[in-house]
This record gives sequence, structure tokens and C-alpha cells, in this order.
Amino acid sequence: MRALLSDAARTLVPPRGDRHGPLPPLMLVLTLVTGVVDAVSYLGLGHVFVANMTGNVVFLGFALAGAQGLSALASVVSLGVFLTGALAGGRLGVRLAAHRGRLLAVSATVQTALLGAAAVTAAVAGGRVTTAVEYTLIVLLGLAMGLQNAVARRLGVPDLTTTVLTLTLTGLAADSGPAGGRAPRPGRRVLSVLVMFLGALIGAQLVLHAHLVAALGLAALLLLVTAAATYRLSAADAPWAPPTT
Repeated sequence: MRALLSDAARTLVPPRGDRHGPLPPLMLVLTLVTGVVDAVSYLGLGHVFVANMTGNVVFLGFALAGAQGLSALASVVSLGVFLTGALAGGRLGVRLAAHRGRLLAVSATVQTALLGAAAVTAAVAGGRVTTAVEYTLIVLLGLAMGLQNAVARRLGVPDLTTTVLTLTLTGLAADSGPAGGRAPRPGRRVLSVLVMFLGALIGAQLVLHAHLVAALGLAALLLLVTAAATYRLSAADAPWAPPTT
């Protein structure tokens, strides 16, 4: 337990000279955003994910088999725009490969614009999720999450993918002491799971008891804070800026 708390503390407040600098806590904020956004998409846009593509592939199979309440078209559109966002994130990662801080700052800024546009779309719709509104939001959110996932891969911070927890949970169990492992970074892995859960809980509360605009506005605000903090912290000679090898 002491090791778990110590690792969690290092993730939230990295020591001076840490090779990932402020990236871990900033990426935990992105993980929180993912939970909020997937709550919006699943609960508010007809049972589709915009960040969890494993879920969409499974939903597509269910829908094609005739399962009720699922849309094959929505799953296909979400998969397509997520891949488009990931492609853009990959290209951005190549252009800004020399400085991880600038890469995160620019990508978070683009995501803020996409989430802001989604919040405006929901606000203009006045709470009515028509087919046009549904697919507009799926496109905007899917692009943002695909971009985030690709950039997280480029940043290369272990156990902080920001959108996928399957491997994180597997590592938490498979690398544990009872399994014969050394349990590297258990605190970071546990924090990642808890933060995703918290984002989903907050997002669900806002979607079910408030409005889509509230959840989307919160996600946009979190991304704006991430972008601003990263810009502020990203000195040209930051020791954590170069990509890991």
C-alpha cells in the first residue's frame, strides 16, 4: 500500500528531473475527459462510443446481427472519424516530434476547439438530439478522441493511454506480486482507472440530470486548462520534452 501511494504521488507531483516531467498529471486530465465524453456519446447519442473503439467494433457486430437499440451506421461513422483524428494526430506527432510539450499543447488546443464546437451545437439544438445533431456530435467528438489517442502514443508515457484501460488492468493484475511480477507503477495504473471511472460518473450525472451542454462544456474546459498549462510549462529546453527512446 505504501508503494502504491508513493507511486501515485509521484504521478501527480513528479519529482524535479523526472523524464516525463508534468506529462503524467496532464494526461490524467485527458483520461478524465475521455470518461466524460464517452458518457455523452453512449448515454446521449444512441449507444455509440467515440473513444472506446473496441466497444464500437463489438456494437457494429451486434447491430448487424439485428440487436435493438444499436446503430451500425453510427458505429461505422464513429470508427471512421476516430481513424481520421488519429491520422491527423499522427501527422502532428511527426511535425512536433522534437518537443512533447508542444505536441500536447497544440493537440489539446485543437481538441478544445472541437469540444467547444460540440457544446455550441448541443446548445443551439436546445436539448433536442435530432439525427443531424447526433452525427455532428459523433464527428466532432470522434475526431477529438482519435487525435488524443494518437498523441498519447507519441508522448510515450507508460500506462497513460488516456482512452483504453484493458491493457492497464491486465498489467495491474499480471505484473502484481501474487502473479510473480514486480508490480511496476501500480499507483499510476490505479489512478488511470479511477480517473476514467470518475470522468464517466461525472459525465453520466451531467447527461442524465442536467444537459449535454454541461458535460461537453466541462470536457472543453478541462482541455483548455490542459492546453494552457502545457503551453506555460513547455520551455524550449525542458529536460522532459524530447521523445523517449
